[in-house]
Amino acid sequence: MSYYPPPAFHFVVRVPDFAGADDMCFSEVGGLSLEMTSEEVPEGGENRYVQKYPVRAKYPELTLKRGLLVRSEIFDWVRACIQDFDIQPKDLDVILLDAVHQPLFTWHLVKAYPTKWAVADLNATANAVSVETMQLFYQYFTVDRTPVPPMPAIPSRL
Repeated sequence: MSYYPPPAFHFVVRVPDFAGADDMCFSEVGGLSLEMTSEEVPEGGENRYVQKYPVRAKYPELTLKRGLLVRSEIFDWVRACIQDFDIQPKDLDVILLDAVHQPLFTWHLVKAYPTKWAVADLNATANAVSVETMQLFYQYFTVDRTPVPPMPAIPSRL
């Protein structure tokens, strides 16, 4: 078998409105999933089961983690949204890269805005960097997959 799944550690986050390279360096991205919500309706006189009807797609909030930056355009946006209630949704991309830094998957998140910001606990006995976590609501995402070249044919042995 010649297929090997891509590593999950080679990715980049891009927000077109923010130009700083350091602002786009995240160590962890979570929340790229979707699920179908449903409504359960009990049927009159039938107690063995309930009908379950699909309602809509549901997207969890995106979680981004990185080392704490002293100056950050993204933090300014987070603060403006959460403290000043100046909500400015932004589209952003999460891009999974291959070994030569070419996109394999791109998740386009539509109209995202921050809902939570936190810094990891400060601990004088730990040897760790300060990590900030941001949580973003988004309406939905689309996925672009880079076409993978076809696998070469395996020669038959007669």
